[in-house]
Amino acid sequence: MLARRLAEAGLEDVVVAGLPRGGVPVAAEVARELGAPLDVVVVRKLGVPWQPELALGAVGEGGVRVLNPEIARLVPTEDVDALTQRASAEVDRRVAAWRGPHAPHELDGRTVVLVDDGIATGATVRAAIAVLRASGAARIVLAVPVAAKDVVARLRLLVDDLVCLSEPVELYAVGAWYLDFRQVDDAEVRQLLEQARRLGQGGTAEVEVPGPAGPLPAIVTVPADATGLVLFAHGSGSSRFSPRNAAVAERLNAAGLATVLTDLLTEPEARDRERVFDIPLLASRLLDVTRWTSTQDRLAALPLGYFGASTGAAAALWAAADRPDRLAAVVSRGGRPDLAAPRLGEVTAATLLIVGERDREVLALNRSAQAQLRCENRLDVVPRATHLFEEPGTLDTVADLAAAWFGDHLR
Repeated sequence: MLARRLAEAGLEDVVVAGLPRGGVPVAAEVARELGAPLDVVVVRKLGVPWQPELALGAVGEGGVRVLNPEIARLVPTEDVDALTQRASAEVDRRVAAWRGPHAPHELDGRTVVLVDDGIATGATVRAAIAVLRASGAARIVLAVPVAAKDVVARLRLLVDDLVCLSEPVELYAVGAWYLDFRQVDDAEVRQLLEQARRLGQGGTAEVEVPGPAGPLPAIVTVPADATGLVLFAHGSGSSRFSPRNAAVAERLNAAGLATVLTDLLTEPEARDRERVFDIPLLASRLLDVTRWTSTQDRLAALPLGYFGASTGAAAALWAAADRPDRLAAVVSRGGRPDLAAPRLGEVTAATLLIVGERDREVLALNRSAQAQLRCENRLDVVPRATHLFEEPGTLDTVADLAAAWFGDHLR
């Protein structure tokens, strides 16, 4: 919800920065939706010695310290300095634990969306804002799911824009507003940052694609100079970990094509056999993933192809009949295009059907389906291959045929 509100704002040249630790998972969702890089603003709250939960201020990277004058005047100066020294050491430790050898993202002249999981007093947020201003951020947008109403009013004066979904008069505790408020540890923060970095710079990352029934796990690989993008639709009983689809994806990556291997059903849905064979549902999920790629910086401009296996091929062709933007080609491996028969005549993307020579029943179904296609199409029969292309060399042939077809049509 927070990401959708921010997407409506039309922000440009954005870096999303999460407040550790709980703000980072929220920021990761926002960054994925906006197609923006993810970073953290490392700050540490200063608690009153005799009541640590009461914030007298906070410190951040670069030696920034922000104090609450009304509270700080109650604490001896030497105690404030000692607290600052210990907190600054912890900031340094967290920078090393979370970013490792990587430098922070360049913020000079850019828009920074500062995200937290919620705000009770605002002391840590004020320190983060000071860190971002000192780093040269041109515009700061504070974004949180929930914050106390009076705190929102004060913080609004310190930032260029503020998005808050809920502003209760009595917040009590941020955790009270979450169904799941488990502790976020250093390992999770670092993992989220590394995933975002790999996806942003090229390479492979595991991500979650937002969907109407819940997030869909995906494996995204982006070669350094990608010239096209292929989304995989897996067959019944298969998943993003399918070794056969992974082998084809690796061949496509070597040819300079980005790939997204996504589960089109959530885990509970995948246990329902009716949903596994619900072609319109699978097609709608593939279109959801297609729309998500248009929000990702490194994927949005790439010409698009679908690769479907078994029932996934039917889902790919059903989705292709909706003629999504950028879709130029479809490849079916041992597919069941007959299951998309009501919509085959509406497909305009160039379609390649690949079937094993010994997969006789599926071969007959593909020949019948091919006769219903009105787009550019071809049926290739792989010698000696059965349905799963387990025979030596047959899957390599599939991968080569797919790479050539996508290479010809994703321009």
